[in-house]
Amino acid sequence: MEELDIREVADLSGVLPSTLRFYEKKGLIKPVGRNGLRRQYHKNVLNKLQLIALGQAAGFTLDEMAVMLNTEGRTVIDRGLLHQRAREIDGTIRRLKLLSRGLKHVARCTEQEHTDCGEFKNVVVRGLRIIR
Repeated sequence: MEELDIREVADLSGVLPSTLRFYEKKGLIKPVGRNGLRRQYHKNVLNKLQLIALGQAAGFTLDEMAVMLNTEGRTVIDRGLLHQRAREIDGTIRRLKLLSRGLKHVARCTEQEHTDCGEFKNVVVRGLRIIR
């Protein structure tokens, strides 16, 4: 088994040693032992750290991820939760696209008052429907 000490993991992953220790307390990762005072991790911890970064980018809490990435070495994926989060992200993307479209329109609109512009009104009405 190839082992990396905490400094090597930090250097390879870009995750601070203090963060690695915090992830350990949260149950996200687990050292395989120690070499002197330094924690030792199996090299697969780098894969878990990538999954943690992905989960954080997707808006999962560390507690949610701890359930899915338990320290017994098994990954227990809640597919329903992943689908739900993907739908939430899709909704956010739709809202952001509409917002971008509205901002671009306002920037190039020739109407003196944007409230008189039919396209602007359409964007606002659609935006309110999507936000709700």
